[in-house]
Amino acid sequence: MRSELKLDIKKVKEAQTVIRGIADNTPLIPSFFLSSIIGNEFLLKLENVQPIGAFKIRGALNAVFNLPVSTKVVTCCSTGNHGRGIAYAAAQRGIKAVIFMSNLVPKVKIEAIKSLGAEVILCGQDQAEAELACKQSVIDKGYVEVSPFDDPYVIAGQGTIGLELLSQRPDLHSIILPLSGGGLAAGVALAVKSKNPNIRIFGVTMENGAAMHMSIQAGKPVNVKEDPSLADALGGGIGLENKFTFPICKSLLDGTFTVSEKEIYHAMQTLYYEDRLIAEGSCVVGIAAVLARKLPSLKGPVATIITGRNINMSMFTKVINGDNVSLGNQILQGNQYQRNNL
Repeated sequence: MRSELKLDIKKVKEAQTVIRGIADNTPLIPSFFLSSIIGNEFLLKLENVQPIGAFKIRGALNAVFNLPVSTKVVTCCSTGNHGRGIAYAAAQRGIKAVIFMSNLVPKVKIEAIKSLGAEVILCGQDQAEAELACKQSVIDKGYVEVSPFDDPYVIAGQGTIGLELLSQRPDLHSIILPLSGGGLAAGVALAVKSKNPNIRIFGVTMENGAAMHMSIQAGKPVNVKEDPSLADALGGGIGLENKFTFPICKSLLDGTFTVSEKEIYHAMQTLYYEDRLIAEGSCVVGIAAVLARKLPSLKGPVATIITGRNINMSMFTKVINGDNVSLGNQILQGNQYQRNNL
């Protein structure tokens, strides 16, 4: 049973073998502007150059290629990039993928998953409703589900980023991670802390719908209301029956922080104008926290992960141009980019 699998550094190393040559060894580059902000070297791990444009391919490949040989259909509930990863991995293995998504997921992510040959089923107004439909398909149709985050093979796959960071820069002092369901944070924290427990690891998420952040504060998994966000990929709960990511994040993260939509907007502009990178709002929450001075003192080399590039380019263009952006029924006031424009 996957729920009984022992999750440790050995599993992360095994995942390295599974993804080798397909989804590994992404670049780690310096951001000279952000380095000047913190007074130490600030590094960007470019997971946006992955074949599917996002880090989720790591966990998806490891999970799908560890499914029983009898598996005919794999399914998941996804805000976009995990579904894309599962679709890609299923195609590589030669099995069918059915992806459940809420109606809040941007159309660009839905079409991207369909283009990989997967079936997409839209249901509900948040990830929790889509998750229920996904689980029902397991009962009714015998599909095999792979959680976007609370799956040991997914966590191990994401943890390979941590091993790569240590290989590329063993002198790292801190790592700043986007925080959602905790698959990335748990995997990287497990891998890095197993090798060097002195490296500080921080999780950052958006203010509204900060499921893992609020759960850690509460001491147990809690439900949160999901609202439209520039960091939509971080949306959704962590599951009240969370088995892996909550206890790992609660134990190993050195702090969790939230940033506002305005701060995310400015960080997207900063990454584009200063480092010439196109990235999703969810990628830049760590940068937003740095720019807003929300993190403890960062001493020594610091890394964050640019987790994906699969953004609605119409919305991205509005942000870059300083235009207003619609987030559901709310309008986020735009601003032209300035280095101190917060």
